Amino acid sequence: MLVEGYEELSLALASGAWPKELYYCPELMASPGQLELLQRVSGVGALELSRAAFEKAAYRDGPDGWLAMFPAVETRLSHLTVGAAPLILVCESVEKPGNLGAMLRTADAVGADAVIAPAAITDWSNPNIVRASKGAIFTVPVAEATTDELLNWLHERHIQLLAATPEATQSYWDVDMTGGVAIAVGSEKYGLGPELMAAADLKVLIPMNGQVDSLNVATSGALLMYEALRQRQARS
Repeated sequence: MLVEGYEELSLALASGAWPKELYYCPELMASPGQLELLQRVSGVGALELSRAAFEKAAYRDGPDGWLAMFPAVETRLSHLTVGAAPLILVCESVEKPGNLGAMLRTADAVGADAVIAPAAITDWSNPNIVRASKGAIFTVPVAEATTDELLNWLHERHIQLLAATPEATQSYWDVDMTGGVAIAVGSEKYGLGPELMAAADLKVLIPMNGQVDSLNVATSGALLMYEALRQRQARS
């Protein structure tokens, strides 16, 4: 997987990930002090590029002089280990890497245990996910699974599935999220699918008083995850 940017690369290294290849361009760096990163990856074949060559190799616009190739992150559901009352985000069929990356950043911010993608459309190694997550792809465990695999996994661990729907009668701040809970959000166009909606143990309403009929999926996920964090901090 391609990891671009000093902050993203630093987070990847801090997580224990190790690059296979590294490319850098001092002319594009924010400060010469960033070159200390080369000492942290001694043993990796680092190659200095000219500005013109680096800008051609870079994936993003306005690169900052750092680019590396890492092994793909582990995405097997069986690889996940969670505690007694985990907070999990379930992203069903979310197709835009920017939204997945944004939700990974929020998951990192609230201390979520994992982000799971049933019916995955976008690969977790997509460079735009790495970029939008600011490197949180390395700090939050992720997984892919079928819907049946996910539901069985949640049931075995006594984790409640929570879904937001306009048909719900309770607002999301009126439902207890202090136990093990998996917050489910769906695709940008269709929302959460009928199978996960039917399987939800908790159904909540996100109040909307304007004319627009839906929220961005990353916004919905952020509201629900931060309410779970608020409740858990209040209880502790």
